[in-house]
Amino acid sequence: MSQTEMSAGDRMAAMRTALAFQRTRLAADRTLMSVQRTSLSLIGFGFTIFSFFRSLADKKLLNDAIPAEAPARFGLTLVALGVCLLALGIASHVSYMLQLRRQRVEEGMAEVLPPEPRLPVSLALVAAFTLLLFGLFVILSLMARVGPFGA
Repeated sequence: MSQTEMSAGDRMAAMRTALAFQRTRLAADRTLMSVQRTSLSLIGFGFTIFSFFRSLADKKLLNDAIPAEAPARFGLTLVALGVCLLALGIASHVSYMLQLRRQRVEEGMAEVLPPEPRLPVSLALVAAFTLLLFGLFVILSLMARVGPFGA
């Protein structure tokens, strides 16, 4: 049954279903943004800890109780954890969006729902990829300063 052959009630139901799909897509974007916030915090804390303790070590303000490489390792670990979390969040988001698209087709909703135009680019996904590249750059720059975890 096409859109033009539907009764007014059927068209309203189809519109509600289409809007439910849109709300689900927006909820997935919000979930990805929460992963981004957590990842950005981990990357930022890791870089700050690394830089702070590196400056203390350069000024010879650290005592011997803290090994010289410990803050660098901890900071680098936080940055790596943030990048890994973000990569998993992006993979999960893309997988869920593909599943949602398949569900729309498999359940025969494509015939009832209004045709969906090409999906708009998700700004949350673009921001996540940008943050992922930034995190990888931070890891590489920290490793270049530290070497193979040495002081």
